[in-house]
Amino acid sequence: KPYNKKKTRGSHNMLAYRVCVGEINHSDHDDDGEHGAGKGLSHLLKMTRCENVCVVVSRWFGGIHLGSDRFKCINNAARVLLIATGVGKCSENGQSGKGSGAKAKK
Repeated sequence: KPYNKKKTRGSHNMLAYRVCVGEINHSDHDDDGEHGAGKGLSHLLKMTRCENVCVVVSRWFGGIHLGSDRFKCINNAARVLLIATGVGKCSENGQSGKGSGAKAKK
């Protein structure tokens, strides 16, 4: 595939890691200007029961304002990669974590 300059100019590089030493889990995250994105990635690592892994998602502005949907895109990109590589685990119905996937009604 030809070299793409846009890929080297990611304006936000969000990351989260989770390392297990014995029975103790060490984890942290960095938002890099996308308030809450690193925390979401950290939660994803916990829900997919990842251990000894660091995930980095880079994004750049492509001309379309995504609003809060950008957080769904960030988490989904990481989740797809973690599951596809076998690092993350999900239930038989494809969900990560223990939730039903449906929002609670008020």
